[in-house]
Amino acid sequence: MSGQSITDRIAAAQHSMTGSAISKAVCKATTHEVSGPKKKHLDYLIHCTNEMNVNVPQLADSLFERTTNSSWVVVFKALITTHHLMMYGNERFIQYLASRNTLFNLNNFLDKGALQGYDMSTFIRRYSRYLNEKALSYRLVAVDFTKMKRGIDGVMRTMNTEKLIKTLPIIQNQLDALLDFQANPNELTNGVINAAFMLLFKDSIRLFAAYNEGVINLLEKYFDMKKNQCKDALDIYKKFLYRMSKLSEFLKVAEFLTRLFLLQAPSSLLEALEQHLASLEGKKTKELSADNSSSDIVNRRSTNEVRSHMSGKQGS
Repeated sequence: MSGQSITDRIAAAQHSMTGSAISKAVCKATTHEVSGPKKKHLDYLIHCTNEMNVNVPQLADSLFERTTNSSWVVVFKALITTHHLMMYGNERFIQYLASRNTLFNLNNFLDKGALQGYDMSTFIRRYSRYLNEKALSYRLVAVDFTKMKRGIDGVMRTMNTEKLIKTLPIIQNQLDALLDFQANPNELTNGVINAAFMLLFKDSIRLFAAYNEGVINLLEKYFDMKKNQCKDALDIYKKFLYRMSKLSEFLKVAEFLTRLFLLQAPSSLLEALEQHLASLEGKKTKELSADNSSSDIVNRRSTNEVRSHMSGKQGS
């Protein structure tokens, strides 16, 4: 019971008396102790999501209830526990979250009374928005991007053009919400925010892997697309380059966790894509006027660059 406040102990005792083992475990995972949720409590809750006789809505509601607490520690740990179950629990947990009209409404959360309350409240608001976006992504595509099959025969590499153009912006929105956490190394000052950052870090790697494979597929199809599809694809690729830069900054914060080198996509490829779209629109560029067969050259150059510069990131 070390590290638990009197309030935590009373709440745990009440759940013991009412026979609610799930609520008791949630309470113990979200104590006022300034450290991440304990592994034994998380493992038990993961086990619960795999038991068919366990009421998943009740489990989720217990976590939602903890986010109404006034303490930043309790609320942050409730979000971390929820995120952990979304990542490692049975899929029916995230399915239930995705089925709800609303999840976390913490945009105005502020703990004024506790040490670090103001600073940590900011990250709680950002973190809750990411979890909301993660659930929304699942609702829109019925799959967790961080868990989908990868590789040459994976979901994103085999997706058709129309579906790619609809799906990649959803991944972009989720990645944006994740990167908006924006923690600097000197702000990772306690075990609670560190636990949240670790989960975000893991999600960022897996989410970018799906994103990257989708963009590879998109670029390989680019020169066979219609003009409107080329416009959409080029816009997606430009946004991809911007997010690569933001992700690189995010990963710099995680250097104490692991060393990860993120290859930068070549700017020459962007030029090739823009030239091809210009040729479809009937615009004359220096490259196009210099050689009427430049479209074929662009095709060959782009295909080679896509494969040589981007396939190496599939293992990210």
